[in-house]
Amino acid sequence: MDYSIREMTLTDYDEVHHLWLGSPGITLEDDDTRDRIALYLKRNPGLCFVAVADSHIVGTVLCGHEGRRGILRHLATKPAFRGTGIGRALTQKCLVALSAQGIRKCNTFVMDKNPDGLGFWKHIGFRQLEDDYRTLQHPTSDNLPE
Repeated sequence: MDYSIREMTLTDYDEVHHLWLGSPGITLEDDDTRDRIALYLKRNPGLCFVAVADSHIVGTVLCGHEGRRGILRHLATKPAFRGTGIGRALTQKCLVALSAQGIRKCNTFVMDKNPDGLGFWKHIGFRQLEDDYRTLQHPTSDNLPE
């Protein structure tokens, strides 16, 4: 199976968004709009990638960091291309790019309703942290504490 991996650009958004919508285990929110993804790509140059086969996007991943720890989000591969190594190759591309920026640790979050995703991440070497905690979030732009 021939494919190439290149940096994601905003012109890829429609095809990537469609891929995310068809990927079980990926939950899209208001931060996944075109404008928010444009901001994410601008903030994280050289870290987000797409896999392309026959001029069509067959895989994608968002990657960023906050200065000390990377995060991978929305890794998705078209069903016909699963099991071909594209997800692993996209992940490796991100880890190499993070390392080049001095980032030595990388996290990803897997929803409870996504056992296939959890299995994939464990298969490629990610380990579930022993900490027993949940991610909590505050909508900073909506309700700032006084």
